[in-house]
Amino acid sequence: MTNPTTITVPDGLPFIEIVREFDASVEAVFRAHTEPELVKKWLGPRGYEMEIERWDLVPGGGYRYVHRDGDEEYWFHGVVHSASIENGVVQTFEFEGFPGVVSLEFLTLEDLGNGRTRVTGHSIYPTIENRDGMAQSGMEKGVNDGYERLDELLAKASTSE
Repeated sequence: MTNPTTITVPDGLPFIEIVREFDASVEAVFRAHTEPELVKKWLGPRGYEMEIERWDLVPGGGYRYVHRDGDEEYWFHGVVHSASIENGVVQTFEFEGFPGVVSLEFLTLEDLGNGRTRVTGHSIYPTIENRDGMAQSGMEKGVNDGYERLDELLAKASTSE
């Protein structure tokens, strides 16, 4: 059983908020979000292959990756503004299928005690229409699948420690 994911798309505001709890330490969850070999194992929908072209999570760094579903490719990239376990990650995010629609993303990790962590992602879009496009793109399936896969990865890591 995995923890539920809450995705909030408020009327009249150009943002999306995603909240999810994990049965793992803040350190383990942060590593899974920042180490490329771990990210490839969970980010995105089940059945998609992920390849990372660039993964430089330092201020001024950036990332670019692709999700492949058969012959279909979905490229994403962004610029990293900060990344630390204490303050989370601040970055831009752009789906290359809709160039110029860039969101600003904030990811925070909260220690809930007893080896549990709450992850909150807050994405701000240039317009409500851009936000609606993302919300209707199948993002929910990718988020839910990805976080279920992250649960599996974290559970596997905790049993091998």
